[in-house]
Amino acid sequence: MGKEKNQSFIIEFILLGLLDSNHYGLLFLTIILLVFMVAIIGNTILILLIRLDIRLHTPMYFLLSHLSFTDILHISNIVPMMASNFISGRKFITFAGCGFQIFLSLIFLGIECILLVAMSYDRYVAICHPLRYPMLMNHRISVLMVAGCWLGGTINSTIHTTYTLKLPFCSRSIDHFFCEIPAMLKLSCVDTSQYERGVYVSAVFFLLLPFCTILASYGQILRTVLHIKSIAAQKKAFSTCSSHLVVVIMYYGPSIFTYMRPRSYHTPGQDKVLSITYTILTPMLNPIIYSLRNKDVLCALKTILGRVFMQKN
Repeated sequence: MGKEKNQSFIIEFILLGLLDSNHYGLLFLTIILLVFMVAIIGNTILILLIRLDIRLHTPMYFLLSHLSFTDILHISNIVPMMASNFISGRKFITFAGCGFQIFLSLIFLGIECILLVAMSYDRYVAICHPLRYPMLMNHRISVLMVAGCWLGGTINSTIHTTYTLKLPFCSRSIDHFFCEIPAMLKLSCVDTSQYERGVYVSAVFFLLLPFCTILASYGQILRTVLHIKSIAAQKKAFSTCSSHLVVVIMYYGPSIFTYMRPRSYHTPGQDKVLSITYTILTPMLNPIIYSLRNKDVLCALKTILGRVFMQKN
């Protein structure tokens, strides 16, 4: 008991990280930093376009701008510290810093999970009930949706972060590249099976149910689209929805696999690969998928660039 009590007052943790201190590690870090830069620049440009072009002042793009904002915060919570630890060779993170990273990571994870459901609802109403769209989906409703995303994510994160940090830890070596609950539970001196059930229940509400809801909404969208006589309208609907579905699968798939498996089935290698997908790769791909396959966004980009070019001349 004395050992457990002492270990619960750990001041610093050691992040074993993702990269080895060799040429391959440096190459991999360079790739991750490039992905980070693309994610930051791409999402920032998308937010600015939505802000500056009045044609994009719709609920769909309002939600998309918040998805981009969350992506920026999510990847910024992970990559800078990982890069700093590799470059400096210092793999330590304070207890408070680790708790803060868990808290922010869970907030952004929760927000994106709910936000993707809101975006699928927007597409469902726009395609399946276009005449009722102004009533069922307007700016006020989209603002309430975003507020609900932040509220739900914050409450969920506060509960899990508080419980995790109160656990007694018998080791301070985290075999991960950032502080994440599944990796932290492995360090505990006590049986966490009861808490793991709580994580499972939380994952059902924030991951499994939203994922099923999105699939159901897109099932209805597909059914409606197939009854549209216009081939051009069908192509436009399929293009918009397929972009969203790619993001959904890339985000929910690894997240569900990470948080809904028993601790005994977790391996450090798998956890790291899965975490890379939804914390680093997806934030980079989101603006690319939504902009390159979206004529409205491309049109807005051309308009803004045209204005800048005209002003310079």
